[in-house]
Amino acid sequence: MHADPESPASREEAHLLPDEWLKIKPVPGNGNLSPGVYYPTVSKRSRSHRHGASRRTRRRAILKNGECNILKSRISQRRLRFLQDMFTTLVDAQWRWTLLVFTLSFILSWLGFALIWWLIAFTHGDLEPEHLPPMQESTNWKPCVFNIFDFTSCFLFSIETQHTIGYGARTTTEECPEAIFIMCLQSIVGVMIQAFMVGIVFAKMTRPKHRTQTLLFSKYAVVCQRDGDLCLMFRVGDLRKSHIIGASVRAQLIRSRTTKEGELLSHYQTELELNADGCDSNLFFIWPITMVHRINANSPFYGVSAADVLQEKFEIVVILEGTIESTGQTTQARSSYTTSEIMWGHRFVPLVTYNRERQGYEVDYSKFDDTSQVDTPLCSAKELDEFYGNQADRRSIESTEHMVLKLPERPPRTPVPAGENPAPKAEQKNGDFTVTL
Repeated sequence: MHADPESPASREEAHLLPDEWLKIKPVPGNGNLSPGVYYPTVSKRSRSHRHGASRRTRRRAILKNGECNILKSRISQRRLRFLQDMFTTLVDAQWRWTLLVFTLSFILSWLGFALIWWLIAFTHGDLEPEHLPPMQESTNWKPCVFNIFDFTSCFLFSIETQHTIGYGARTTTEECPEAIFIMCLQSIVGVMIQAFMVGIVFAKMTRPKHRTQTLLFSKYAVVCQRDGDLCLMFRVGDLRKSHIIGASVRAQLIRSRTTKEGELLSHYQTELELNADGCDSNLFFIWPITMVHRINANSPFYGVSAADVLQEKFEIVVILEGTIESTGQTTQARSSYTTSEIMWGHRFVPLVTYNRERQGYEVDYSKFDDTSQVDTPLCSAKELDEFYGNQADRRSIESTEHMVLKLPERPPRTPVPAGENPAPKAEQKNGDFTVTL
């Protein structure tokens, strides 16, 4: 190869510019195996649009941190739908909104029951001047609740009842049955609110989403040869000692496609077949593993070359799923790779070594995203297979040409004078007769 088409400088220059400014120029090579080195060239236009072009290259459905870059709008009855599933809504909401609902629920319940206690005291006449606590003993008045003066004392009694503080200064009496009923009702409501809010906080703190912060995907995907086949590879890793049980990795290609009827499918998803070493996509996930997609006749990248990667627009979404060993919950980590994050002609460097001093395998995560350049055909896997097929046919023809059939030479005949027709001679050998001409 004449040069490295995926050098950092060329990649940075190529993918910061709009697609219409890129022109792929091939340097002619020999045969289909080395069609040439493809490199981007920039038009002489002004480069003042680089900022907009950089935004275009970041268009993706799944962000690098795993969040879905989806904006949902014009949902009919949106608030009603979310309020019907209040628990999930509060679990998914940000902490400030959850804490705000947590605080308001208690304050509103205190105020609501304080108003009820005030109405009970007002209707019973406990708030009359001659029936206030200082005058109750002299007037022999028995209130519904002792030591109630105004709405403030009703609010304090509401808090004490709901949280069973029990200071002892304010207590209900058997004078008012409605007061006994409200006391029981408020105790039940207080327990329900506390249980509901504790469940929400616990669910938010133990969400499997936080486990994904220690699951890693390589920054780039690479394309190189492995066992003679072009392969698309990316790396996954886990930072924690507690493992992911039953881990599996899936990959989907998202790109536009036009059907036979002319329908444009702008976000058509295609499943990519993955394997790790000699296993399938189910992993024994104890150290970082390189996932491999072999680009064969069943792959959507079968006809894609290094030059096509610079021009096509697609996104590869990778999904890691498994069960958290410590909690038993199922977690899912996501990431994606766009065309600007695929390095053609690179290979991941090894990062697992055996440490003799510590008697264990050591993983150097500083090399997790490191790659090395390797000689890789720039043609597509289809052209590569055709080249190998032509080479095999050529060798087969050449080997056939060297197989010459050697027949025994025929002895020369004795010339016969013109006009004569010699008679055949009969000879007898060991009792058998042979005729010679």
